[in-house]
Amino acid sequence: MQEVSIKSDYELERGKPIPSKNHGFIQTKLAVLISKSCEDKYEVVSEINVLINSNVKVPDLAIFQEATYTPGYDEINVEEIPVGVIEILSPKQSLADLIVKSYQYFEAGVKSYWLILPDTKTIYVYYAPNEYYAYFQKGTLVDNKLGIEIDVAKVFKVKK
Repeated sequence: MQEVSIKSDYELERGKPIPSKNHGFIQTKLAVLISKSCEDKYEVVSEINVLINSNVKVPDLAIFQEATYTPGYDEINVEEIPVGVIEILSPKQSLADLIVKSYQYFEAGVKSYWLILPDTKTIYVYYAPNEYYAYFQKGTLVDNKLGIEIDVAKVFKVKK
């Protein structure tokens, strides 16, 4: 008997699985760490609809050079392409899907794509399809394209 998968409203709206506790933990940590290290250079926005070739993509985190909060003016779908995108693998998500997504982001003009694998405490920083650096559990992640440096242990709360 084949298992039938029923998608939630969240999954249908965003085109991706519901995030887990670990996913949310890492997403928050990354947003705070990047914001602290680059507060004058970038704005980090979570779960934003980015229009790419008339298709909506919803990265876990998007890094913008010039994003601003404007009371009274809001956007549901943003046409500005982020300089960086961060995706965190959810328990029910396919790694292959996230890698394919990276190609779409690069074609649109994203300079840096981070792929986070929570269970292995690994962060892959892609500068182009098949061109990446991997950071495992601790050490300093250096994104040369965006000029971002963060302590990987702080993302995963690994003791040094």
